[in-house]
Amino acid sequence: MSDIANDIPPIDKARARRSFDQAASRYDSVAVLQREIADRLIERLDYIRLEPARVLDLGTGTGYALDGLSKRYRKAQLVALDFAQSMLKQARRRGSWLRRPTCVCADAESLPLADGSVDLIVSSATIQWCNDLDRTFAECLRVLRPGGLLMFTTFGPDTLKELRQAWSQVDRHSHVSPFLDMHDIGDALVRTRFADPVMDAERMTLTYDRVHDLMRDLKVLGARNATQDRPRALSGRKRLTAVESAYESHRRDGRLPASYEVLYGHAWAPEQKPVTGGIAVPIPSIGSRRHAKPDSDRRHPGRTA
Repeated sequence: MSDIANDIPPIDKARARRSFDQAASRYDSVAVLQREIADRLIERLDYIRLEPARVLDLGTGTGYALDGLSKRYRKAQLVALDFAQSMLKQARRRGSWLRRPTCVCADAESLPLADGSVDLIVSSATIQWCNDLDRTFAECLRVLRPGGLLMFTTFGPDTLKELRQAWSQVDRHSHVSPFLDMHDIGDALVRTRFADPVMDAERMTLTYDRVHDLMRDLKVLGARNATQDRPRALSGRKRLTAVESAYESHRRDGRLPASYEVLYGHAWAPEQKPVTGGIAVPIPSIGSRRHAKPDSDRRHPGRTA
């Protein structure tokens, strides 16, 4: 595991998987922000000249992004991968009966796909659930064909800062999942030998009448705190009331804000990659494609590793 994760408590993957399995049937009813982020990520493909034969939706969830990818790349095979089986059941319903996605239940940190078997990886709001970012990016690089593209979104450390601050006034436990800084993510792309990495960020805010409504949405999304150092006992009414009171200092114009720092990243697999061993999930062969690098003059703002 890289040094950037030393101050971040590890994710309890079993806990996270259970949360998302339980959330699958109701996830889309509250995933307003997640859909908006996925839409903005896919819109960025407008600036990319790429004709992928196979596209991997990494951390597909209920498969919302598959609809946009299917319309954009009508000849491409879509592979939907998630570590929560119930989420994949929702994703499998996407598309027409003539063109269903190939669904794979697996962890993003250990992809059961063959080396160089994918042209494009799109991943929205997923990598924050990975404990070893270097390993995750190395796996993405391994399964990408030379010249292939990784595009992703995740959340930065200012995400849910109001809720984190409110809890910090009540106790010292971890109640809100922590998130990596944009520069650290960019450095991880460099370390894992991706070419031309670009990172940028934007702020988005949801507003609520009550803190209870925010906590309910997070629960329905399955986005509950899954760090291994989370408090194991249920929070009592007295502590929740204290959190609600502390959160009130953020109320503006009669509403309580919930801030999200949304990070966008993309990077290319080098044209020449070292050969590594991979275990293939059988995926039917697809024809060749052409590609070109993006028309972007944005620079990677991270430090050089």
